[in-house]
Amino acid sequence: MPQPTPRKDPLFTVTADTLVAVDFSPRTGNRPPGPYRRLFTVPGARAFTAGNLLARLPMGMFSISAVVMIAGARGSYALAGAVTATGLAATAVVAPWTARLVDRHGQARIAVPATALAALGSLALVLCVHLHAPAWTLFASYAATATTPNTGGMSRARWAHLLKGDDRALHTANSFEQAADELCFMLGPVLAAFLCGTFFPEAGTLAGAVLLLSGMLLFAAQRSTEPPVRRHGRARSPFRAPGMPPLLAVCLATGGVFGSMEVVTIAFADAQGHRSAAGVVLALQAAGSCAAGLQFGALPLTGSASARLPWCVAAMTALLTLPLLAASLTGSLPLLAGALLIAGMATAPTMVTTMTLVQRRTPEGRLNEGMTLAVTGLLGGIACGSATGGWTVDHLSPAAGFGVPTTAAALALVIALAHRIPTDPNRISRPMH
Repeated sequence: MPQPTPRKDPLFTVTADTLVAVDFSPRTGNRPPGPYRRLFTVPGARAFTAGNLLARLPMGMFSISAVVMIAGARGSYALAGAVTATGLAATAVVAPWTARLVDRHGQARIAVPATALAALGSLALVLCVHLHAPAWTLFASYAATATTPNTGGMSRARWAHLLKGDDRALHTANSFEQAADELCFMLGPVLAAFLCGTFFPEAGTLAGAVLLLSGMLLFAAQRSTEPPVRRHGRARSPFRAPGMPPLLAVCLATGGVFGSMEVVTIAFADAQGHRSAAGVVLALQAAGSCAAGLQFGALPLTGSASARLPWCVAAMTALLTLPLLAASLTGSLPLLAGALLIAGMATAPTMVTTMTLVQRRTPEGRLNEGMTLAVTGLLGGIACGSATGGWTVDHLSPAAGFGVPTTAAALALVIALAHRIPTDPNRISRPMH
């Protein structure tokens, strides 16, 4: 049956006393592609992003899976919390060394064996729990997972290599990576809880290990986008680069926001008799941050990153007063959830701007190490924030505990204002030859 061909000429008709021309020709608009569509037209970008997201998802699964598995088998949340805290501390120590090796020898050469060792640590933890091994073996097994490479940092390093000289596109890439972080930490706990509750307590840890290793193999296989190795034996340490210490201090304080908010929100929901809803409430905060991160990446750049950072931190500090007010004045969990959704919208712009400055201040050839130092600062802040938030909840009240993340954000603002980070490329420390 022949198909009708589209009309190329307009159709004329009469409506009352008015002549109307109707154009049925196909529309071929010249609307330019959006910033994210342009980002993923970069050759190889989609492939390495898919592998990286697959490897990054378990980062939101391992802690809750370990807690459910250990507490269920040993009947002690204290032991489960101590084991996960030990793994966090071990990661803070080991991760920068792993990143330094990645910079010196290449992502594929170091990340794959490091990931394999971390996966073996997870399997050892499962066996030790299943076989009722002594408690010290749980600590040793979980500490072995500290060799897990900073997958987000390696992805950002690839973007920095592929988009070198294009600050606008790099801003979009960093915003996408921050949104991906939030998405993984939003979906990871939900997936872990589903697997552990539906199948068996060890399912979350086992699935996380499989996803981590398979995702890293896929990511490392994309050699065309891997940054070249630059062997600068006497390059300045990223920690000593001008402007880096105050940036890491901002990361430490921002980590305090994340760590305290999680503990305090769980305690508040428990006090309201809805502890099971705490995960959904926290997921709303991550959802707000994810949406804001994507929108932030689509906005045009105005001013320098160093000038934007105090404004971003100030917005985060101001919005974090909303959960404090909602908890203190109303005691309503739904209102708190809405306040956290709004408050989360300021965290992604803060993290995107901070990571952009870290990239610019890190000496050439040591970007993975610099990015991992920032993550280490966040982990240290999360640990301190968790402890401080827990102490405040126990000695004051869950509602008062929401003052801890607000105070941590205010501290980050003071640091950002006191140490304006220069972004002049000429001032970036260069390796000595």
